[in-house]
Amino acid sequence: MVDRQAQAKQPVSAALAGPYGHPFHPILVTVPIGAWVASLVFDVASHLVAEPAFLTQGSVWLIGIGVLGAVAAALIGFLDLFAIPTGTPAFRVGLLHMSLNLAVTGAYAANLVWRSTEYGRAAPVEGGMLALSALSVAVLAVSGFLGGKLAYHYGVRVADEATQAQGYLPRGHEPDRPT
Repeated sequence: MVDRQAQAKQPVSAALAGPYGHPFHPILVTVPIGAWVASLVFDVASHLVAEPAFLTQGSVWLIGIGVLGAVAAALIGFLDLFAIPTGTPAFRVGLLHMSLNLAVTGAYAANLVWRSTEYGRAAPVEGGMLALSALSVAVLAVSGFLGGKLAYHYGVRVADEATQAQGYLPRGHEPDRPT
């Protein structure tokens, strides 16, 4: 079991997925999460102001940025998924996490196409577009929970406990590091 767990901690390609104990996927996911949550805020705010055009247009841009960021995060996430041994609970959670993220990215890509047909309109975001964004953010939250489970419960791409323990040694007791 320990060998299978250690396998999930090592990158498939450190150059692409990030070095041991410091994966790139969690850094990259901040782009789509932030963009899509902000787009939902813009959508709601477009119903609260007298001139909503800047908010509806800003939301379209944020959705596009989120889709591009999600593609980058997914490419690196695939590498992290490949490090997890198949047939394990961690792999099954990883597959579900990936599937939900792909569904959310597809929903936002569709939402982007839908909105591009009405780009520049001075009205608030339509109810259907807003509902699709809200549902997508809710599914994204579930997927994020699963991503947290992969890292914090199963330790995927997290340094082993001996490496982690080095961060808690008193000053002057750190192990010698080769230079």
